Amino acid sequence: MKNQLKNTGLGLILTAIIIAFGSCTKDKNTVNNDNNTGNLNKIDIQSQINTLPKESLSVDELKSLSFLREEEKLAMDVYTTLFNKWGVNIFNNISKSESTHMLAVLNLLNKYNLEDPVGANETGEFENIQLKALYDQLVSEGNTSTLNAYKVGATIEDLDLYDINKALVYIDNQDIRYVYEMLAKGSRNHLRSFYKNIINAGGTYTPQYISNEEFKTIINSEMETGN
Repeated sequence: MKNQLKNTGLGLILTAIIIAFGSCTKDKNTVNNDNNTGNLNKIDIQSQINTLPKESLSVDELKSLSFLREEEKLAMDVYTTLFNKWGVNIFNNISKSESTHMLAVLNLLNKYNLEDPVGANETGEFENIQLKALYDQLVSEGNTSTLNAYKVGATIEDLDLYDINKALVYIDNQDIRYVYEMLAKGSRNHLRSFYKNIINAGGTYTPQYISNEEFKTIINSEMETGN
């Protein structure tokens, strides 16, 4: 009886080890960096936005706030959809980060008493028809394979950086610049994570929006931290 119990115990231990090993190796080629938010803290961002002065808005600033609010939603929606498709944690982690990005822009919209273009729109619903078309295209591409899904992630962050950099040229309001620079840092971190997954999966990525020089600088540097 003692031998039987001993053998049963060993069997349970071996089973547990096998399950644990399988869990650890399931996504061995996937970089699942839990710190994909660029260290954007919701409370710190809100506090900083409230601390900085409320200044008059230019037409360009008005347009960029509305657009970037939906563009961050595009990123979150695509990553949520691709996580549901593939179950790879990087999409879940970064979709949560994009939710924080969306909230940061919403804080600015509320501060300046501007209408929120997102409202109660569901996943995949956008006021901007170009973003709606882009969402459909990216989801379609990402649904074909995990490698293509990683490339879709890189494409989104590539585009986000391009649009944020373009907006920063004509934005002088301190609070808006603060938020946009935080968003850019987050996007650089996301791009690094997606690129590592692309390489680990045997693929490559060439930037479509930012310059090749900027892209190389990003992927060859460490994750950024701090506000």
